[in-house]
Amino acid sequence: MFFYTIRRLIGAVALLIVMSIVTFLLFYATPTDPARLTCGKNCTPTGIEQNRKYLGLDKPLATQYVDFVGGLFHERKFPADKELQKARPDLIETCKAPCLGYSPLHNEEVWTYLKPKIPVTISLVIGAFILWIVSGVLLGIVAALFRGKFLDRFLVGGAIFFYSFPTFFISLLLLQLIVFQFNWMSTPTYTGISHFGSFLYNIFLPCVTLALVTAAAYVRLTRAYMLETMGEDYLRTARAKGVKERSVVFKHTLRAALTPIVTIAGLDFAILLAGAPITETVFSFQGMGFATVQSVQIFDLPVTVVIVLLAAVFVILANLIVDLLYGVINPRVRY
Repeated sequence: MFFYTIRRLIGAVALLIVMSIVTFLLFYATPTDPARLTCGKNCTPTGIEQNRKYLGLDKPLATQYVDFVGGLFHERKFPADKELQKARPDLIETCKAPCLGYSPLHNEEVWTYLKPKIPVTISLVIGAFILWIVSGVLLGIVAALFRGKFLDRFLVGGAIFFYSFPTFFISLLLLQLIVFQFNWMSTPTYTGISHFGSFLYNIFLPCVTLALVTAAAYVRLTRAYMLETMGEDYLRTARAKGVKERSVVFKHTLRAALTPIVTIAGLDFAILLAGAPITETVFSFQGMGFATVQSVQIFDLPVTVVIVLLAAVFVILANLIVDLLYGVINPRVRY
């Protein structure tokens, strides 16, 4: 298991390096002037030129990438232009490591802007993940055990029903019915984890919104993989030896069916960590998704680039965790 883990870690680091280069080239090596995308929709030629020198966008592309990556380990100074630093020392901003760049539109460091938004998204995603994994897998097991009966058809039909609705419709429907029409709950607002009861109360509806669509998919996935595994010869042998049905279902059948479920769960978790823009926008939660929508709308390239890179990091880390879980669920994978 140790060498298996080392191999996966090396692969993840290599993939992170490649992904950072590709993302950087995607935004900074295109025909579109990147300086144009740093000062909002109402840019002037003067403002574009000022941002070009302030952010160091007039340097060679390789130098820009080295400066960006180097900011993760040591401080950077803005403006990046040395002559401008000497002429206007009053403009110098010191960006301490990890420095992910500077946003002229927000007039602050990108990391300072995004740092308080990450816990908001993490809270929603973890809550939704627990809801959709527990409910989706358990209901999928029930549907598989009652294959062809009314309960199976009801659960599969309900899964298709919820899966067919877009996220914004479910979020608006829950908000309209539960909050505004019946007044069963007050309008959710993110309060932080200091008051745990209030924290759970406020993230409940957004978590349910994210979980409903995803859990519906996991009901069908779990049911399909359970039915495929239940026909294996070793399960019939286990039953013939007198193994209890509960052990057959949860210890043998479910464990064999977990491998593809874990794969998809890791990817879904990473994608939501990168930001749930629709849900956060509807519920006015200032998370990564909300920041993504805002940065695209106002042409804030430094923030957009960092959000894309963070999304890539989340996906790669999720895949690393999934690979390590493979070795736990199925020891043959290590070899």
